[in-house]
Amino acid sequence: MKTMTRAIAAGAALALTMVAAPALAHFQMIIPSDEMVGQGENRGVNLDLRFWHPLEGHGMHMAKPARFGVMIRGDKQTDLLGTLKEVTLKDRAGASRKGFATRYEVKKPGDHVFFVEPAPYWEPAEDSFIIHYTKVVVNGLGMEVGWDKPVGLKTEIVPLTRPYGLWTGNLFQGRVLLDGKPVPHSEVEVEYYDAKGEIHPPADSMITQVIKADANGVFTYAMPKAGWWGFAALNTAAKPMKHDGADKAVELGAVLWVKTHDMK
Repeated sequence: MKTMTRAIAAGAALALTMVAAPALAHFQMIIPSDEMVGQGENRGVNLDLRFWHPLEGHGMHMAKPARFGVMIRGDKQTDLLGTLKEVTLKDRAGASRKGFATRYEVKKPGDHVFFVEPAPYWEPAEDSFIIHYTKVVVNGLGMEVGWDKPVGLKTEIVPLTRPYGLWTGNLFQGRVLLDGKPVPHSEVEVEYYDAKGEIHPPADSMITQVIKADANGVFTYAMPKAGWWGFAALNTAAKPMKHDGADKAVELGAVLWVKTHDMK
């Protein structure tokens, strides 16, 4: 009887540990080599696409996206899917992960909104699919036109704060859209991209910040450190997807990346 009691207690403790263990936040990433291309600068921008845990440096394999392109000045959209090249990335644990890269030449003035619709990612730990529609804005040659225009993705974050030229500590605001409409009280995960592994959070809950949008789908966050910050607004798709013949939920993420700079 004592052996059985110990077994039950051990099982309960394991279950509690599994429930209490924090879920790692997934972020689809598009990181450009330069988010503000000036008149006298090199106009070539390298774009790094990966599916990652930004702060912890753990990576997942990324399949070829369903869609990748750029919207210039809030108007013209250009398909760039054919320019992507598969690359092998090393995560912080030394594991090889598949990602993609491309190089884009900024030829026109105005804001360039790069966007990706990745292939659905099956996450066994969450028993669901993940699709993160992701954007990043690169300003071209000083003309600030187009950064506040929606691309027309299934879900996206439309900036209410200009998403470049940001100082550390600036307040950033964005509106979460799903099917073109604001999402009241959407949950938004926020994470810093620690490319060099310099940050050591004292608690698991400090890895991913969590905020809520207001009744108009607007969220606000102040970024405390220079570098790239990812915002992921999470909602569940109305229609499930099949996995091994069973219906599974689909996490729809609207992801936006912005960079901050220290004032010197």
